[in-house]
Amino acid sequence: MMTGAAVSLSGCGENKSSSSNSGGGSDDGKKPSLAQNTADGSILQTFSWDFNTIRESMPDIAAAGFSAIQTSPVNACLEGEGGGMELYGDGKWYYHYQPTDFKIGNYQLGTRDEFKAMCDEAHNHGVKVIVDVIANHTTPDLASVSEDLVKAGGGSFDTLFHKNNAKDISDYGDRLLCTTAKMGGLPDINTERPSFQEYFFKFINDCIECGADGFRYDTAKHIGLSDDPKEDDGFKNDFWEKVKTDTKDYDKKFIYGEVLQGDNDRIEDYIKEIGRTTASVYGSKIRSALVNRVLDTSAVTEYWLGDAPLNMVTWVESHDNYINEGTWRELSNEQIMLGWAIIASRKDGTPLFFSRPYNCTDENEWGMNRIGAQGDDMYKDSRVSAVNFFRTAMIGEDETLVNPDNDSTALIIERGKKGAVIVNSDNELKSGFEINLPDGKYTDKVDNSTVYTVKDGKLTFDKPIGENTIVVLYDGYSTPKPMANVGVAEDTVFKTDKDSLNVTLTLENAESGTYSIDGSEGKEFKNGDKLEIKKPEKGDVVKVELSADNSDGIKTYERAEFTFADNYQIPKGEAVYFEKPKDWADDIYAYVYNTDDDYNRDWPGDQMKKESDGKYSYTFKTDWENPLIIFNDGDAADSEQYPGRNQKGLKVEAKKVYKAE
Repeated sequence: MMTGAAVSLSGCGENKSSSSNSGGGSDDGKKPSLAQNTADGSILQTFSWDFNTIRESMPDIAAAGFSAIQTSPVNACLEGEGGGMELYGDGKWYYHYQPTDFKIGNYQLGTRDEFKAMCDEAHNHGVKVIVDVIANHTTPDLASVSEDLVKAGGGSFDTLFHKNNAKDISDYGDRLLCTTAKMGGLPDINTERPSFQEYFFKFINDCIECGADGFRYDTAKHIGLSDDPKEDDGFKNDFWEKVKTDTKDYDKKFIYGEVLQGDNDRIEDYIKEIGRTTASVYGSKIRSALVNRVLDTSAVTEYWLGDAPLNMVTWVESHDNYINEGTWRELSNEQIMLGWAIIASRKDGTPLFFSRPYNCTDENEWGMNRIGAQGDDMYKDSRVSAVNFFRTAMIGEDETLVNPDNDSTALIIERGKKGAVIVNSDNELKSGFEINLPDGKYTDKVDNSTVYTVKDGKLTFDKPIGENTIVVLYDGYSTPKPMANVGVAEDTVFKTDKDSLNVTLTLENAESGTYSIDGSEGKEFKNGDKLEIKKPEKGDVVKVELSADNSDGIKTYERAEFTFADNYQIPKGEAVYFEKPKDWADDIYAYVYNTDDDYNRDWPGDQMKKESDGKYSYTFKTDWENPLIIFNDGDAADSEQYPGRNQKGLKVEAKKVYKAE
């Protein structure tokens, strides 16, 4: 894999293993360090990584210069798709965000003990832990909501939720609806009820007891501010006040709210009451600048927070806009890194780096498509880590943003007279432009080799700075040894209907690494070795864990998962049969789908033909590949179905008579 300031990449997942992931420079200075305060450093969003994967990856995360990680929600959540573990398809990432209880541990990320072990390992490496939390809604599958949570909410769903929960938000500018009605069909918790608050902050403080250093409050805009309109229930809009008074050691925690701007968002007031929020408009401005290759200071300087203090979390992209807005197609890896260089090298804000799904590409949003495994290796690219360490080295320095020689396709972020980051998005940048650094020679911290000279306030260099290039210049810090990189070839297939797969293992910056299959004893491998992975006797997923040490003994970890799926066809005209239980209604439906989201139509599906008392048939109207089927007696709230709610459908076997168990 190529590294350096002029690496040319495109697409989501093409930078699988950069060969250097720490900033560099002269070797006569001190080692680059992580920020002691979360606000001063960079945060890695470990989207859908489980606790054990984060723990194993901690040496890499710290070596990449991230001072904090942000987990996905750790609370109990809906076990959808029968516990499927694909990000999308047979399992869904968004079940993270459908709480069933406020207690640590869920089937997607791991147990409370594993969470605590992860926090302990993070702290051993100087890395803080931020937990993504949901306070204002539950899963819409009310049968899965715990009795303890209902009791804490007053004893019934009517008291757990707001009175306006019967409504959907029809006008986001209406503050009462925005803070009390359903958002996206998710029931809205009455966060002002004291008994719920007591229950919720017990969960928050248990997270802190396990080692959490801060929290991101999901959908914070949907929890009322102190002077927002309120339902007539005798309670006050005091949830954000309770965050401050009931969170243990609140003053020492990094807490921010997700407040997506637009439609009476009251962003300034949220910053005042929470302390920090997201800066979503700024993220959209950065993405637009990258797509259009216009980095004019007028386009990228303003944070769009009005007169509010600049207490914010910034991003190029988050999981929401990656998934919902299609930026995985709009922004290449190199554009993500250019944007990161801008936001992370600036003085204000705390930047959040979203770890895209492992092995994603322009054609494949979900990549390997597994919950639990780590994301794409882009977070430890040499350009990302060089900027991370630049950020901590520049703490306390003022900033100046400049377009060199008035070229709006390039940007310099100067931090006092101590350092500068050059971001060039398009045309070649030629030697001789002005820069605010002391005279002397500087080695680029990205490639650790190219030398730049400052004389009389001008920067000179031998070759033009090419498009899509980041240069990081400052002095006084030594060069860490390159991290080892382990992985699988970029063309690896992760899902197959065959009995085995041949996978090419990759390795850089180490003579040998170790691989383990499903927890077996580790075996040595070298770069380019082939590994045959066979279909397991039980289950359908094989886990391969890879690791290697660099010359300083720092471990790199990576986990790949391979799914062995059934492949079968049900031709048009084939039929299946179902014997309904006596307590079911008389109209029976067949809902047919497959895990590639090829659904027949909306629930409850097609009505089945009654053959005799209690026996029904369904005839396939088209050819199907790998269909699954769910039998049900309609779409009423109290309707019956087999398999049960949130369970995976049954494999279709032609002419089979199905019976509910």
